[in-house]
Amino acid sequence: MTAAASHEHGGGVDRAPRKVSAVDRPPLGAAARDPLAPLLARLPRPLRFLGVGGVGLLTDLSVFTAIPQHLDHPLTVRLVSLAVATLVTWRLNRALTFAASGRRQHAEAMRYAVVTAVAQGTSYAVFAALVLTVLGAIPQAATVIGAAIAALVSYNGHRLYAFAPAAARNGVFDR
Repeated sequence: MTAAASHEHGGGVDRAPRKVSAVDRPPLGAAARDPLAPLLARLPRPLRFLGVGGVGLLTDLSVFTAIPQHLDHPLTVRLVSLAVATLVTWRLNRALTFAASGRRQHAEAMRYAVVTAVAQGTSYAVFAALVLTVLGAIPQAATVIGAAIAALVSYNGHRLYAFAPAAARNGVFDR
């Protein structure tokens, strides 16, 4: 009797294991020897993406806090911290969140940078619009709303563009 039939006939909870598509699985090349790999494989891709984003945020804040000893202008420091955090999240998303695209690292990094720039621009635009209109008294709320909208833009941009599989043209892959 199938799990669905068992459930129909009062057999209780459907205990069939959840099927995880290849798209949802983390790329487990070198990580296949990692004892945490089976746990990561069970997490949905959006949760892995948010986890990587959290690591990126901590990286950004850490670098931003450490660099003023060497650079004194906060806008310059912010550019450096964003660049380092973007590099960290690209590599972590490559290792933990998205399957291999089949592109050269440079091409994939450029696509990642484009999506990240659009997402960060979206975050800033939403922040500016809200802080200049309805959330001027609580700019932190505008920051959080902008970041949430940017996370949606970023996730879908990386999924559909930066890490999308390379298309085959005339038998040759776009790399």
